[in-house]
Amino acid sequence: MKCVRTAIEAEVFEYENGKQLEDGYALYEKVITNGFADLENLVIIEKDGQMLCPYIKNRRGCTFIKKGDYIILDGDGTKHVCGPDKIWQRYEKVEE
Repeated sequence: MKCVRTAIEAEVFEYENGKQLEDGYALYEKVITNGFADLENLVIIEKDGQMLCPYIKNRRGCTFIKKGDYIILDGDGTKHVCGPDKIWQRYEKVEE
């Protein structure tokens, strides 16, 4: 069966630390040790002497945020991470 994605209004934010767009942080050493993510371009933040990696939680688990990623907040409250290579193929800007 072929389907077309239903349009859902969403807010799109380029990720910036300090804007409270992430759902949490994981210790960088655990990300490396457990192989949670591809480390290329991973956002790493130093806080209180610890290296932390921000992430978004969704039904697929945790998605670690990379440099240049966008955070998508759907109208139903779910969050997604989308890379700069795909964001404007999947979303188009709407005039307010």
